[in-house]
Amino acid sequence: MTICIIPARSGSKRIRNKNIKSFNGKPIISYAIKFAKSTGLFKRIIVSTDSYKISRIAKKYGAEVPFLRSKKLANDFAPTKDVILDCINKISSENSKYHFILYPTSVLLLKKDFISSFNKIKKNNYDFLVATTDYPYSPYRAFKFIGKKRISFQSKKYINYRSQDIPRLVHDSGSFYIWKTKALLKNKDTMPKKTTFYLLDRHRAVDINTEQDFKFAAFLYKFLKNSFKKK
Repeated sequence: MTICIIPARSGSKRIRNKNIKSFNGKPIISYAIKFAKSTGLFKRIIVSTDSYKISRIAKKYGAEVPFLRSKKLANDFAPTKDVILDCINKISSENSKYHFILYPTSVLLLKKDFISSFNKIKKNNYDFLVATTDYPYSPYRAFKFIGKKRISFQSKKYINYRSQDIPRLVHDSGSFYIWKTKALLKNKDTMPKKTTFYLLDRHRAVDINTEQDFKFAAFLYKFLKNSFKKK
């Protein structure tokens, strides 16, 4: 049995009620729930929230909300891993081999993303998989501030390198993770040694943190709507 956990706290600061804000006419969390259901991978889809309102909406769209998260685990500094461990403990899913963590504002995913990433972590016996995406420009060419008026290269090592010769870096897409449950329960590290990745196209990896991000994701969703019909 595989479990999908959607962490959806209230109290977002930069976008009020972000996790239930209307997106193309429906609460944005409804897209994550619908997507998780459409993959056919999960026995249970659990929303971990501290909000009665979010709970009602999540249940309306087919997710389970078997408990309300404590306020201690719903503040700005609560680590996602602690939230997931709390959820596993509350629903007694320690014997489920894998847990997917899907963020409620992940509206640009396709079925192939979950299916391919799940096949990868199982086939190669990894402990943890992170959905990643490319940087638009290499961070190795970043500038740092010197006081308030000057800048300098963060690292001078790659100043004269061609862009194609600079080592490739990727970053967390802010959309989903997969944990092997045994590794999650016993590993104190955020990223265990046997960690792998799934690479999302950059145009489908919008981490929604601001109103501008929200509008951009809505634009991309409409632009890519033919692809999302195949979710």
